[in-house]
Amino acid sequence: MSTKKPLLQIVWLKRDLRLEDNEAIFNALTTGDRTLFLYAFETILLEDNHYSERHWNFIRESIKDLNDSLKPFKSKVLAVEADIISIINQLMSQYTIRNIYSHQETGILVTYNRDKSFKRFCKNNLITWHENIHNGVQRGLKNRELWTQQCNAYFEVEPLIFSPSENQLLDIKAIKELEGILPVASLDTPNAAVFQKGGRMIGLKYLDSFLTKRYVNYMFHISKPELARKGCSRISPYIAWGNLSIREVYRKAFFLKKTSSNKKPIEAFMSRLRWQAHFIQKFEMEHTMENVSINKGYQKLKKDISEHYQIAWETGQTGYPLVDACMRCLNETGYLNFRMRALVVSFLTHNLWQPWQAASQHLSKMFLDFEPGIHFPQLQMQAGETGTNMLRIYNPIKNSLEHDPDAVFIKKWVPELRDLDIPFAHEPYLMTKMEQQFNNFNLGKDYPYPIVDMDTTRKKASDTLWNLRKNKKVREESERILKKHTLRG
Repeated sequence: MSTKKPLLQIVWLKRDLRLEDNEAIFNALTTGDRTLFLYAFETILLEDNHYSERHWNFIRESIKDLNDSLKPFKSKVLAVEADIISIINQLMSQYTIRNIYSHQETGILVTYNRDKSFKRFCKNNLITWHENIHNGVQRGLKNRELWTQQCNAYFEVEPLIFSPSENQLLDIKAIKELEGILPVASLDTPNAAVFQKGGRMIGLKYLDSFLTKRYVNYMFHISKPELARKGCSRISPYIAWGNLSIREVYRKAFFLKKTSSNKKPIEAFMSRLRWQAHFIQKFEMEHTMENVSINKGYQKLKKDISEHYQIAWETGQTGYPLVDACMRCLNETGYLNFRMRALVVSFLTHNLWQPWQAASQHLSKMFLDFEPGIHFPQLQMQAGETGTNMLRIYNPIKNSLEHDPDAVFIKKWVPELRDLDIPFAHEPYLMTKMEQQFNNFNLGKDYPYPIVDMDTTRKKASDTLWNLRKNKKVREESERILKKHTLRG
């Protein structure tokens, strides 16, 4: 005699690792049905070259934070290391599953293909997969005619409250029984890591300290490689992995602006939150941007691949102190402010004349806040291959003198230059042989000579890219992009 399997609905957590203001969770809980929160450490992502252990540790910490929040409800997240279809198949051996909830993910190509397969799997198994809007990004748009209004409407809604009914969440005992038949993921993380820790509680601390005090220096410090580490909000990883929603952050800033006597930095911060949504929407509508230039006219641009150049850039051994300091800092801490991110991409794509694709995977692995919808559009914009943005070729010497005048950041991350006078810390290659002897410093041994000549490479890149702008295909594509993505109102 067969026993009827109990009914269970699943909330599949992805880049929305929070309970509050989570539309997928909110919609699932409104049904009143028994609910399980699931996170899948999927093989396709664990093995993907855009991700690294720093991302998975941040996610593990976020899940542990979720589990702390779920203790009063006698539940936790089921964290499994397997592909999603395999997990659901095994869950179906224990429960009847008719509904799965998640957000619409604007991810990389492998997640897009995964979602297509999962949709077919759900259809074949009579499961309804409910996908919800995430952070205001709309799927299926052909242009931006109504996007501003839609985005405004999203931001104006009160954040959704997490409020499950009594015993609605699958209890820990039942989850532990499932862990006995599933490949459970370890949530252990190294204690000595220098990266920002994952989890909503820590994300809220960063946000609150910024909106309480640190925001006043936002506009003054945003471009400074060292000062930005405190002057900026530092909440980008918590938004990228969904510990915080854009909406709740925006609304906190909005209400602070009403009472603050220092409104300009708040307005600047809120503007960047809007632009964040804009770029993710752009990637949602132009997903081929992951691999090729959005402007098809630039796909004919051929650059010589140099493994030597790329390794020197990745490891901070280019002979240009600010570039090297930035890359070493990023590799160790997972963070760079926006201007320095633009500068290192500009240096690789313009001065070293390497394709932007050569930067993609290294940077995505290093950025703790890797967000595909920001990553790929920004790479192409800084590489000058959109045809719609101003061509910017950053001068690392000018930027170091302007934004790190005392070479504090440079000397921190390039210790070989720590004992040099400030002018030589910015430009060690200007030292004469006598000055090198006086400083007990050997250029070429203690620190590399500049890998390329700045002026020559800048001129080549500028001439090539400006001439390409006259190309018919580039102009046609520029018009198409502007027509499709220009914001109305």
